[in-house]
Amino acid sequence: MDLPRADVSRAEPSPVEPSRAEPGRAEPGLADAVRAEFGHTTAYLNTATCGILPRAAVAAVHALADAAGAGDPAGFGDLGVVGRVREGFARLAGVAPSRVAVGSAVSTHVALIAAALPAGAEVLCVEDDFASVLNPFVVRGDLTLRFVPLESVAEAVGERTALVALSAVQSADGRLADLAAIREAASGYGARMLVDATQAVGWLPFDAAPYDYTVTAGFKWLLASRGVSYLTVSEEAQDTLVPLHAGWVAATPGRESFYGPMPELAHDARRFDESPAFLAYHAAEPSLALLERVGIEAVHAHDTALAARFRAGLARLGHEPVPGSAPIVSVPGLADRQPALLAAGIPTAARAGALRASFHLYTTEADVDRALDALSG
Repeated sequence: MDLPRADVSRAEPSPVEPSRAEPGRAEPGLADAVRAEFGHTTAYLNTATCGILPRAAVAAVHALADAAGAGDPAGFGDLGVVGRVREGFARLAGVAPSRVAVGSAVSTHVALIAAALPAGAEVLCVEDDFASVLNPFVVRGDLTLRFVPLESVAEAVGERTALVALSAVQSADGRLADLAAIREAASGYGARMLVDATQAVGWLPFDAAPYDYTVTAGFKWLLASRGVSYLTVSEEAQDTLVPLHAGWVAATPGRESFYGPMPELAHDARRFDESPAFLAYHAAEPSLALLERVGIEAVHAHDTALAARFRAGLARLGHEPVPGSAPIVSVPGLADRQPALLAAGIPTAARAGALRASFHLYTTEADVDRALDALSG
């Protein structure tokens, strides 16, 4: 049962017609083409922490909040929006919407998977991976956890491995996992696989279909706000999880009940839905639409070319970033430069003793050069 839809005017997105870049070159004009979609004034190099909301997403949040503040039932939020967000993410992740559950945090999704494992089950993890993909298994206390370097995961899978859990792209330094090799190894031993795609979906063409489970936060490369997250579960793996936080939204559509036991649990991944944070989901709809209009291939070419420009500039300055091709660049030993960069209007992050810069569709070559100029000082 959909709640009333807000009767508010929406900011009309401008058409975006990205051109195609040559391999290794920045997408010509992409940042200029989308500039009208954003209102930031900084050289923003911190998407790996949090993405920038497009103007249309900001307008959607304002409209819903204004309706709620006016006592208008339209301010309750719209489940139709949530459904369209589910469908938009499903298209980006290469799966059917029936495989997507919506929620508010990656750790909540991972906890469902952790809760489903039998005592003593072995979970193979990456050393120093992001906490949200590790802690739900750690706090169980009765699981066997093995931690290995990222480059050793495939060869570390063994007969006792029940689940391989890792990030597709390492948050700290942008290193990419060899997912194909790991999936082949896991399949050979009958182990399931959980991929945290938070630092991948939105810039990296990513197919969630081959994996039992994927989790993705929506407030980074997908340009939404905190309160949006996605769990994908293969059809076969859906029976491995218990919807422990099932509320009325977990019921079969059309058979919801606000009181008493639900008449019928949803037959697909929607049984794992959390009650949505509507402000966040109303922001997510125009953000996903923008990424679809631009195209992930174009975003990928643009983002990775800017990261390559930054890495080359760092090398000229005598710094040695962590090798890689992702639009997340980590520079060991420069974490102490983060406050000065921020004061200069260049937001970055300090992670694991390193300066981390990250580049997305709204980043320009001028932003990259501005950061390099600041570091050269």
